[in-house]
Amino acid sequence: MIQLESISSQEAMNLEDQYGAHNYHPLPVVLTKGEGVFVWDVEGKKYYDFLSAYSSLNQGHGHPKIVNALIEQAQRLTLTSRAFYNDVLGKYEEFATQYFNFDKLLPMNTGAEAVETAIKICRRWAYEVKGIDENQAKIIVCNNNFHGRTTTIISFSNDANAKRNFGPYTEGFLNIPYNDIDALETVLSKHSDIAGFLVEPIQGEAGVMVPDEGYLKKAKALCTQYNVLFLADEVQTGIARTGRLLATCGNCTCEQKDCSGTPDIKPDILILGKALSGGLYPVSAVLANNDIMNVIKPGSHGSTFGGNPIAAAVAMAALEVVNDEHLAENAERLGIIFRDELNKYIKQSTIVKLVRGKGLLNAIVINEHEQSDTAWNICLKLRDNGLLAKPTHGNIIRFAPPLVMTEEQLRDCVAIIIKTLKTFED
Repeated sequence: MIQLESISSQEAMNLEDQYGAHNYHPLPVVLTKGEGVFVWDVEGKKYYDFLSAYSSLNQGHGHPKIVNALIEQAQRLTLTSRAFYNDVLGKYEEFATQYFNFDKLLPMNTGAEAVETAIKICRRWAYEVKGIDENQAKIIVCNNNFHGRTTTIISFSNDANAKRNFGPYTEGFLNIPYNDIDALETVLSKHSDIAGFLVEPIQGEAGVMVPDEGYLKKAKALCTQYNVLFLADEVQTGIARTGRLLATCGNCTCEQKDCSGTPDIKPDILILGKALSGGLYPVSAVLANNDIMNVIKPGSHGSTFGGNPIAAAVAMAALEVVNDEHLAENAERLGIIFRDELNKYIKQSTIVKLVRGKGLLNAIVINEHEQSDTAWNICLKLRDNGLLAKPTHGNIIRFAPPLVMTEEQLRDCVAIIIKTLKTFED
């Protein structure tokens, strides 16, 4: 039996460097425990988690309700594959479709898998319902997108690190600028073979790029006008992160038990992942109504682990926590405080240009070029001061703490961030 003996941070990093593929560049901190908004390293130092595993841990580390759901189900039944029914999946599908107000759910495991699934559904709908000639359907995507790193997805990425030397690339995608409604309308008006428009309501990996007010609503209206499916990738922005149950919900209330109200924008296909499991287990999902989802037939798509009993039980518990603890409302309130306090500091800052975001998905832009190491060095200093965050695109630092954070904890974190930034001022 493998003995999980205690090791030092340096030993842990050395093992990963020697035996693991070098596909990540982690911040040099080795974590061993998490609870709520906190994590601890192997030497026992305590930190605020201000990344939440890229918004997977909206419900906090080790939420007891979600952990108990996982344990109880794991002790009963873990996996059947979809060769057989299990007694949890149907309950989860009913729960989640009512929660988000869709007819059907297709369960998968990771966000990238869910995006791939949505692409397949969109294309088949285009051929069998819209009537586009087979193999001619195109999907519009946005520049600087991040939908995952599978071969299909990187084919329409303009991130050189993700794309270079992985070709040949998958065809069938048209790139347009993000947050440019005129560009979207131009492409839709010129092409009759468009199947869908795939978009992140807020571009997370690009640096928490928040679109102009009304952009998503206008985009959805254009898609409806041209009979094109609107695909919302809410893997990172969904599950209360932006102050609403979904970033596409606009100003609809989240106090209600489910999402049966009328949102500003209802995607034709909704893609979820990350916090759908509260960070305990890989769970993703694609939701759509019958007129779209019914193009999927037995044998056309699947996953051995997709829809497994543990995933179903964990997801239901994770979604219940969002409602029970009013996490969307908390994210909205604390996000306003966070941006207000940072903006006060930025007025006199020479190192930070701006703060942007919605809810508790925020970023600061460092007054340096993208190739600078200043943001990385700031994150190292934040670590030393007890807060963990990570740069994106060189000069941007993303801040996304668990949504269970209290106002007192948030203000403590703001103080740490400002204290750290001051050491980098001219």
